[in-house]
Amino acid sequence: MAGLRGIWAACLALALVGFAAVPAATAQDGPAWIHLEALPDLASAEERARAYSAALGAVSGYRLGSKWYLVALGPLAPAEAAGKMATLKASGQIPRDAYITDGSDHGAQFWPVGATATAAPAGAETAATDPAATSPLEPPPPPAPADETIDQAQASEAALSRDDKAELQRSLQWYGFYEGALDGSIGRGTRASMAAWQTAMGYEPTGVLTSLQRSTLVANHKADEAEFGFTPTTEGEAGIEFSLPSAMLEFDHYEPPFVHYTAKDGSKLRLLLISEPGDGDTLAGLYDLLQTLEDVPAAGTRSLQDSEFTINAASDSVASFATAKTSKGTIKGYLLVWEPTQAETAQRILATLASTFRSTGDQVLDPGLVPLDDAIKAGVMAGMAVKEPTAVVSGIYVDAKGMVLTQADAVATCAKITLDNILDAEVVARDAALGAAILRPLSPASPLAVGFPATETLGAGAGVLLAGYSLPSGLPAPVLTFGQVQAAGGPSGEAGLLTLAANVTPHDFGGPVLNDKGALLGMIFGTEVGGKSLPAGISLARDVASLAPLLAQAGVATSVSDVAAAALSPDALNAAAMGMTVQVACWP
Repeated sequence: MAGLRGIWAACLALALVGFAAVPAATAQDGPAWIHLEALPDLASAEERARAYSAALGAVSGYRLGSKWYLVALGPLAPAEAAGKMATLKASGQIPRDAYITDGSDHGAQFWPVGATATAAPAGAETAATDPAATSPLEPPPPPAPADETIDQAQASEAALSRDDKAELQRSLQWYGFYEGALDGSIGRGTRASMAAWQTAMGYEPTGVLTSLQRSTLVANHKADEAEFGFTPTTEGEAGIEFSLPSAMLEFDHYEPPFVHYTAKDGSKLRLLLISEPGDGDTLAGLYDLLQTLEDVPAAGTRSLQDSEFTINAASDSVASFATAKTSKGTIKGYLLVWEPTQAETAQRILATLASTFRSTGDQVLDPGLVPLDDAIKAGVMAGMAVKEPTAVVSGIYVDAKGMVLTQADAVATCAKITLDNILDAEVVARDAALGAAILRPLSPASPLAVGFPATETLGAGAGVLLAGYSLPSGLPAPVLTFGQVQAAGGPSGEAGLLTLAANVTPHDFGGPVLNDKGALLGMIFGTEVGGKSLPAGISLARDVASLAPLLAQAGVATSVSDVAAAALSPDALNAAAMGMTVQVACWP
């Protein structure tokens, strides 16, 4: 498509400027690369190449001289490289100082590991180790001929209106060569941008575009924009102006603090504008809220600062980019969602959003703009699926630092683990045979109570207190259940278990079983043994003695010094049970 546009634009330019007898300048036929980073050692270069490959795909690496290693995106067609560089810079996925190279300085290829040199440019050192095995290469082609002399190009440029010059800057910006103001004033920055574009397209980098080059650049840009249908749009209710890709997205509904735009003509894209009053704390809350969406995968880069955030997320099935800023008591931003196969389309849209999005003042979406019931207010995401945990069980704080004992199966395959939906945690020890695991919070925790091991065993008929998040979606606190010890051991005498007469749910698994002194007898284990379900009202607990080696492995000191000498009052016992019980959630 880019090639056809180039041919069409060149013909149009010839007709416009009267050079029918002059051969059209052509872009270089060879490949181009986007220069990402140069590293001083191979290990660092391979590490960066691996990271870029995971995010961008077609990454290659080459020696540069005798001491440096280049990580680049490519090979690509020159026009494709220009457009891709613009969109990747706009979304923050590549360095702002990335630039396009023809690969003439590429040495031996080191990435992908084991790859042979990819379309090595003329004059480049190949990856072969035997110089005799390399075949002679043709010298690089000369730059494409210009349709005007420098003097003629300067004269035709001087005849342009300020609007024409601003349009030229806008086109250079679209393809990633210009980052300055669209002021219609051609200064040093615009000259450098034009020279860079000429180099990428195979022209002599004079910094002065000829009439044909200008027409080709602008026509290609307009053809690109026509595909997307970019339309200057003012969203008055939200106080936002931006260019909407109206060929692919259309307004759907308001849902403060969001304006929803849905896919048009099967584009499979979605856009949320963000508009609400707030400060840095509100911004941080929004940042956390967006990450609960299924359309904002856990993988990817994130950045939260005092006045702005960005989220660049991707998985095998969905990708998204979100950004928002707070200024003068308002928060404005956007979230774009696309499928991985639409990466190029999405990056072009993001580039335009980045350059056109602006707040029009202190107007924000009125929370009362549309009636919202409690369910919608809780999710605040009509049409946007909220992430759900794959498992929710209970756990026991076992030391003052917030280490947690819980059920092993629930945390076996989690991309993320949370404690009480607030603290992130990680598995530090796990014993599948015991059915238990130890978690460590990734930020400081302050348990209200800690489970200390009991020093005595209880016989059949002794009363116990169980705690767990029986209904995690309906109750904000653990449920306390009173039961009795039915037997020390499993139903068939299995060691390390307690058989209890108590009703529990799967969400209670991992919760504590306490005696009347508030000491920990064990951890709620389940309602089946040997693949067979127990009778109704019967449950199992893993006794604290069998858990001691796992606690020790995780560095948890099992002291009994804080165990009460006498039975606690009902209120004190309830407070201990509730204070040491924590909800454990496993997220995909």
